[in-house]
Amino acid sequence: MWLSSVFLKTLRDYRVAILGWGIGMGLVVISPMASVSALVTTPQARQQLISLAQTFAWNADPVAVDTIGGYATFKIGMLMFLIAIWPLLAGSRMLRGEEDRGSLDVLLSLPRPRLRVAVEKLAAMWTALLVMGVLIGLLAFVGGKKFGGDFGVSDALLFGLNLALVCAVMGGLALLISQFTDERGPAAGWTAGLLLIFIVLDMVHRVVPNTEGISRLSPIYYYNLSKPLVPSYGTDAGAMVVLLVLAVALGAAATWLFVRRDVGGTVPLPRWLRLPERRASRALPVGDWSLRTVYTRSIGMIAMPAFWWTLGIAAFAGWMVYVVQLMESKLSSLLSGSPTMANLIKNLGGGDVGVNAGFLSAMFFFLPLFLMAFAVTQVNRWSADEGDGRLELVLATPQSRTSVLLGRFAALATAAVAISVVTLLASAVAAAAAGLRLDSGNLAAATLGMIPLGLLIAALGYLASGWLRTAADTGLLSFVLAAWFFISFVGPELQLPDATLRLSAFYYYGTPLLHGLQVTSVLGVLAVAAVALGLGTLRFVRKDIGV
Repeated sequence: MWLSSVFLKTLRDYRVAILGWGIGMGLVVISPMASVSALVTTPQARQQLISLAQTFAWNADPVAVDTIGGYATFKIGMLMFLIAIWPLLAGSRMLRGEEDRGSLDVLLSLPRPRLRVAVEKLAAMWTALLVMGVLIGLLAFVGGKKFGGDFGVSDALLFGLNLALVCAVMGGLALLISQFTDERGPAAGWTAGLLLIFIVLDMVHRVVPNTEGISRLSPIYYYNLSKPLVPSYGTDAGAMVVLLVLAVALGAAATWLFVRRDVGGTVPLPRWLRLPERRASRALPVGDWSLRTVYTRSIGMIAMPAFWWTLGIAAFAGWMVYVVQLMESKLSSLLSGSPTMANLIKNLGGGDVGVNAGFLSAMFFFLPLFLMAFAVTQVNRWSADEGDGRLELVLATPQSRTSVLLGRFAALATAAVAISVVTLLASAVAAAAAGLRLDSGNLAAATLGMIPLGLLIAALGYLASGWLRTAADTGLLSFVLAAWFFISFVGPELQLPDATLRLSAFYYYGTPLLHGLQVTSVLGVLAVAAVALGLGTLRFVRKDIGV
């Protein structure tokens, strides 16, 4: 049955992602519900929670944060957009990925028009997102019933639908961009960079007055207009219609372009966006710097995605420095003499309430998450290259398998270092411009300290790619990353034992902006990464390519 149509076959391929992302993000929604009752034990504590939420307005609108649904919506904030990683990867490889490996040629050789193939694949992605939304909504409803929420099952399902719609927009955007790129990797990288920009654009109007017009350029702005888990606030039907129209328009535009271009070709960009044309030459580019080694070639391949991720992560870090400076006086008066709020900041990753440094340390907790997400996208590319047969061409040359794998990993490591260094520079410049005093050594530790975590998730991905296909490998890494973040982000509020907290890689990142890096923790993370990379290399050397 599953092979009777393109739609069903594509949906079958998404089954692991549906369960993993649906259940995983559903548990992320439930987790804050268990802790809100401990934060509102007295009227004073309730008022302090509301006041602190106003300070964190950059993360999400603080609406009814003293309720189960309101606090859960506010606490997860931009964390929910982790799920957008899946549609941007799925959208970028939906057509372009199959063109890369030649499977689309076989599919189109059958009596099926291009339009039908593209529409069925797009419909399968939308259906997968809808099922994920249903799973997330049902789990949110169960959590609300368990912990005394005042929202019903219809509200919870609308919450899941709203999330599915904004993910459909990102998937459609990736599909559209892939019509202009030769490979799926750049399309995924561009879309991920735009996602980070959209997140920052949505924050602007909650921090800087009279800038709502700027935030309206972000689809995330329309997602945040609806808060179904807060019955007193409700759902903005108009905003959800906007997201639906955007998703359909992007998908339709991508499909229209696909039908009218050559298979394997690209849509030419407008003249003003094209790079200067090079004069045609019959000579092969044997002297090109990127073709000298596997490492340099990998650097050339990863350069553009790394640029966009660097732009997004560095911009986020600089923006957080600016936000902290704006809220300095408000934080000082709010946190002084408030043990409840001090504990909440500590749970966020602040460690203590040194106001500026403590609050910024809590926000910098997201930096390693973003870098690790970048590593997941690059592991996806490595796994896909093997599955598509590209590595066979490389290994047909006098290159050992070990040097090929280590060359690709070294390029990823180089990109991770570059992202961290630029983030350090952006943070230092933003702090100097805002007049914010930070310990330069700790600032370097906070930005450069995320490198080991990026290498760890990448090494685990290379190891898993020895046994798993591309989709399963990326899905497993995404689930592990979400689980780690869940443990560290809400584990302290749930009073999880220390042994459980140590299962998360974020535990070993610590609070470097306050206390610097713990050398033993960093060495431990690097040792685990080295072991995983060594085992992954051993597996790659001994296995059949593409198996």
